[in-house]
Amino acid sequence: MRLPNGAHTSRLWRIHELTRDFRLEDVWALPTPGGPDDFPRLVQLMTSDDPSQRSGTVRTLLAIRWKLGKLLGWDGPDSGLGARVPTLRDRLPMDLREIPSGPDFEAIPFSPLYLTDDECAAEIANRTMHGVMHLGWVPDADQPGGFRGQMAVLVKPNGLLGTGYMAAITPFRHLIVYPLMMRQIGRNWRAATASTSSRGAPT
Repeated sequence: MRLPNGAHTSRLWRIHELTRDFRLEDVWALPTPGGPDDFPRLVQLMTSDDPSQRSGTVRTLLAIRWKLGKLLGWDGPDSGLGARVPTLRDRLPMDLREIPSGPDFEAIPFSPLYLTDDECAAEIANRTMHGVMHLGWVPDADQPGGFRGQMAVLVKPNGLLGTGYMAAITPFRHLIVYPLMMRQIGRNWRAATASTSSRGAPT
């Protein structure tokens, strides 16, 4: 479910210190109900996810995007982190520099920034934009005493190209990509929860 921006901006996340010049594109409630200590499970699920294995619609849209990127040179080595834009790791305060940055993403070109008990952030850059995916673990109003995941997407478009690109893909993100992504995350979470429960059940 898409949430108002205040669901992200009202929380004292560390990501705010790094992204004052980014705009908040989306905030989503993730269908991942759990307990206070389940955030590492969410991080593992998200970093091991492979979008190319999702529904045919999402897979097709992603294939088109990567094809366009290759054709137009959007994703070349001179357009990413450390080339076109500096990494946000250069902005990390000392306490976040001294902790693990979090696991690498297995199938998508995000670079981890930091991982705390209730936050995980990763960044990506290409010719169109510099983006951040932020995961948080928040109290779940629908589950007394429970928690759930929350995802925010922050972006700094690269000039007119980036602004036009983000405007063009917004309907696809809101109507197709993210709703299907939420359903897949929910299925994966339930499957992982069931597997964990079965392993912990007495024999």
